[in-house]
Amino acid sequence: MPATYEPIATNTLTSAQSSVTFSSISGSYTDLRIIIQARSTAAGNGRESFRIRYNSDTGSNYSATFILGNGSTASSNRSSSQTYAFAMFQESNSTSTSYGMNTLDIMNYANTTTYKTGLTRTSYNLLGNTEDSSAAHVFLWRSTSAITSIEFSTDASGGFRSGSTFTLYGIKAA
Repeated sequence: MPATYEPIATNTLTSAQSSVTFSSISGSYTDLRIIIQARSTAAGNGRESFRIRYNSDTGSNYSATFILGNGSTASSNRSSSQTYAFAMFQESNSTSTSYGMNTLDIMNYANTTTYKTGLTRTSYNLLGNTEDSSAAHVFLWRSTSAITSIEFSTDASGGFRSGSTFTLYGIKAA
């Protein structure tokens, strides 16, 4: 069954921001996809993660599993009863000009009888690292509420750097 992507909203930051929110999301699609190209304003070298919250839910209703690899080393981790879902997006070095590339798929987001599952895929390069890295996260929001808003924020003291872009698509089954 072919699907069609419909752009719903795009937010390209013209200045640093601590968070980005898509709100009043229509329930007329089967799934959602968000494409994110982002960098952190935090100082120092390292991977930077961002937090994902649905409908402003700050309860311990999120769990996640991730895998990470750079061509020579792999790792994984699991977390449960978190107050947000998370994904990696890019290094936090202020001299870098590259942005991490992320896709977030949320399946069956408007259903009011099931918990919501999200899947992120991330590609980035740490400054000074000759190998690109990739990560995948799968997370669960333990709520049967339809998702009507999605907030992204960073897990560090910084925010999202100017030029970071967030685009929300609705997917309709044909």
